[in-house]
Formats: sequence, C-alpha cells, structure tokens
Amino acid sequence: MTHSEENYIKGIYHLSQGGKKAISTNALAGQMETKPSSVTDMVKRLSEKGLVHYKKYQGVRLTEKGTQQALIVIRKHRLWEVFLVEKLDFSWDEVHEVAEQLEHIESEKLIDRLDALLDFPDFDPHGDPIPDKDGKFKMRDKKLLSNMPVPSQGICVGVRDSSAPFLKFLDRNHIALGREIQILEKEPYDHSMHVRIGAHNLRISHQIASNLFVKPNAE
Repeated sequence: MTHSEENYIKGIYHLSQGGKKAISTNALAGQMETKPSSVTDMVKRLSEKGLVHYKKYQGVRLTEKGTQQALIVIRKHRLWEVFLVEKLDFSWDEVHEVAEQLEHIESEKLIDRLDALLDFPDFDPHGDPIPDKDGKFKMRDKKLLSNMPVPSQGICVGVRDSSAPFLKFLDRNHIALGREIQILEKEPYDHSMHVRIGAHNLRISHQIASNLFVKPNAE
C-alpha cells in the first residue's frame, strides 16, 4: 500500500467508528482535506484491492481486510507516539505529526521490537487504545466529562480532540491523564462546569468538557 492509501484506510476507520458503518465520500473528503472527486478515485482503487466496499451514493466502508490494514497503521502510529513521549521527551502536543510520518515504516520486526521495548503499552499518550499485533485492544469504562453528574469525580483517561492547541490548553490548566477531576457545579445556561483538579479550581466551557474523557470513580 502507498502512504496515501494507508492514510485513507485509517481515515475511513476513524470516521466509520471502527469500520462498522458506511460513510459518505463527502465526509471522507472533509477528513482528508481534499476534493470529493479525488476521494472517489482513491476509493475505487481501494475497492479494487479488496480493502473497501463501495457503491455510488451508498457510501464506503472497510472490508475485513481493510479493517486489519487500518489497525496495523493505527498500531504503529500510537506506538510511535508512546516512544516519542517516553523515550525522547516529546510533549503530547508534539507527537502526532511526527508519528504520522513514522507510521508508514513497513518493518513488522521493528514494530514488534518497539512494542516490547515499551513494555507492550495498552494506551497511547492521549488515552487511545493501542491494537496488539492481532488487532485486539483494551477498552476503558469512560464518559465525556460533559455527561458526568454533579457532584461527581473521576480520573482523566483520554481526550477526544488531540490537536496541539487543545492539548496546550490542558497543560496550562493542569489537566493531564491520570489527574482526578471533581465536578463541583454545572451552569444551566451554557453548561460550563466548575471543577477542581488537584489544588486548582477552574471553570471550563462545555466545548472543553465535551473533549475530555474520564473514568468515573466507584461509588
């Protein structure tokens, strides 16, 4: 597969909730930041390779083979993110673009040794699960912070938005994976939240709360 084909397969996987539903070529064009006509050409090529099911006006979805290929690319991407953070001291807002380049390395032996070097991590620096070499991965019991009741508390375990501006915002406000977040109050008007994180009290917008995953503490 070319790098472009791998990028498309990965994009389809994410948009289709793990390859389970068909998505429109327009949605895929938005994800890939390209023209719908270019997406159609690529989807036809992927269909010829047995990686996607595609019918005009009915959308595109991954085949079993396509899903397996997508998970291989995702595994490599997330392992490289862990390596960059744990071994090279990159911050979590810096690793995505570098991992985008490294994910196309083909050597299976290298990736298996990378996995072993990192002690077989289950999750990447953003809290996303890392598929093992068989495509299996662990899932967490988690909720969006915006859906948590008041009062309640939980541990921050992931982010929905992994863009650099969002991650830098979290760093400035002492929000990180593994930190406990206490929900103290929710504003009825705009659904902003008053929370406590460690010794820090702050008010966060509904948009921020809708991009943070927490594992609720046991009652």
